[in-house]
Amino acid sequence: MATPMPRPPPDVIRHPTYYTPAVRRALARADPTLGALMKRVGPFRLQVRPLHSPFGALAESIVYQQLHGKAAATIFGRVCERVGSGRKFTPEALLAVPDTSLREAGLSANKLAALQDLARKTLSGTVPPLAKVRRMDDAELIEHFTQVRGIGQWTVEMLLMFQLERPDVLPVDDYGVRKGFMRAYGLPEMPKPKALLAYGERWRPWRSVASWYMWRSAELPVEPPAED
Repeated sequence: MATPMPRPPPDVIRHPTYYTPAVRRALARADPTLGALMKRVGPFRLQVRPLHSPFGALAESIVYQQLHGKAAATIFGRVCERVGSGRKFTPEALLAVPDTSLREAGLSANKLAALQDLARKTLSGTVPPLAKVRRMDDAELIEHFTQVRGIGQWTVEMLLMFQLERPDVLPVDDYGVRKGFMRAYGLPEMPKPKALLAYGERWRPWRSVASWYMWRSAELPVEPPAED
């Protein structure tokens, strides 16, 4: 009997399954400038991290807002020490921890209020459980999650792209995406979100791919102007 293939660890970071050579060709045909950028940057390497709990993922996003990664990781670690890690990190457990203890972990008053609001809205069903989240479309998830204090559309878009593996997300308010677009298309200034949204219609239904390449465009060295 053949030996079954081993399953990857549950938290392994991987690349999206939706990206294929056909997707690359379709985007290059729809937008030759994007096609040239894709060729310059190289393979699509967006990294997807598994989503185990909408509550846990959004709580981590709240803690990380406006902080450097290392400082945020330290604070979130202290919060988990008080609340519980993994499956023990639940809305009920968070609400049972005294405010003073969570503040001592490093949370600001605003972030504490946001986490508690997230916990209550998870218990009320405003933030759906994972099984339901997987069945909901992007617009529905944005509508539900942004009802939580401290959660804006950009935060939900990052969850959609990097954890739910949604292929058609265009975060038009993202500085890096707008800067990358400006550089890739030779614009004198960054596009307004509305203009970027309109241009991005040609990238459907693979706008997550285009967004990732815009981020890479923002990081590329500026090419010197061609000599006459």
